[in-house]
Amino acid sequence: MPRVKRGILTKKRHKRVLKAAKGYYGARSRLFKSAHEAVNKALNYAYRDRKVKKRQFRGMWIVRINAACRENGISYSRFIDLLNKKEIGLNRKVLSEIAISDPAAFSGIVRDILKASASV
Repeated sequence: MPRVKRGILTKKRHKRVLKAAKGYYGARSRLFKSAHEAVNKALNYAYRDRKVKKRQFRGMWIVRINAACRENGISYSRFIDLLNKKEIGLNRKVLSEIAISDPAAFSGIVRDILKASASV
């Protein structure tokens, strides 16, 4: 049976990992084993943090809306409750942008919601 040499595939795999570890500090960018561990860890963090990023943005939007609501004399939870009852389909991202870029328009939304809830 002929001898099988697999050095080509191993070298290709090592080059791919070391290229991904380019810019890492010390042995993590030079030695395959360290680089492989570092790259795997980095990929895991990247995957996890793509999910975390969405949570953090939603939290930031809620904080901004809450601050704008308090300036208009209503709590965040009451504001969201009235939005849902009135069936206004603005999401938190849009409400946050309105609260920052156009406080007068946000005040108008709050006024309309409070007026509608008072008439019911």
